[in-house]
Amino acid sequence: MIQMQRKMQVRYIIEWMQEHASKENLEGMARFGINTSDAFGISMDELRKYGKYDIKPSHELALGLWKTGKHEARILASIVDEENQVDEDQMEQWVMDFNSWDLCDQVCLNLFYKTGFAYIKAEEWASEREEEFVKRAGFVLMAVLAVHDKRGSNKRFLRFLEIIKEQSSDDRNIVKKAINWALRQIGKRNKLLNSYAMETAMEMSKMESKTAKWIGSDALKELESKEVQHRLED
Repeated sequence: MIQMQRKMQVRYIIEWMQEHASKENLEGMARFGINTSDAFGISMDELRKYGKYDIKPSHELALGLWKTGKHEARILASIVDEENQVDEDQMEQWVMDFNSWDLCDQVCLNLFYKTGFAYIKAEEWASEREEEFVKRAGFVLMAVLAVHDKRGSNKRFLRFLEIIKEQSSDDRNIVKKAINWALRQIGKRNKLLNSYAMETAMEMSKMESKTAKWIGSDALKELESKEVQHRLED
């Protein structure tokens, strides 16, 4: 009975998405390099409101939504899932389904960073895996954790800086941008990490790799800016 109810709820949600589909939004998504092959063209604001006010958190529902393969349904799955129900197997299954940078980022931001495996997967995916979206997910997790995990130790983020430097020659666009994002967010976390992040960025800017040079130089501009330095002094 419960399984039948979940299937009906998934079907109802997909029908809602079909009703709110937008060709104009799809075209806009495509311009930003988002894979729209299985998308409806629903804005993130509308999707978040729907997930927050109209759907109760449910792990089983999230799994059902993910199985549809629909772009917005999978983002919604990350919004309504219950992080304490997520295990490593699910994270590994979902990360292998990532086919667009925004899906990767939303799942990491809405769900993965809240799990007890966030730091493990960030390090593992960024340093050991070569799949494009898996590696991006590792660095996105680093960036998100740097912003949202207020209790995370400096030691964890210093290890992330080592990985950032080690992987900084990866010239795939969505990977290098995620590396840059992680470096900047770690460097804005506190004064100590800012100092280490700037040191890392300077070392990268002097490397032979053009990608590493760009990541390091670009991040350094923000990390040493008056705005960032002033905020860290407060």
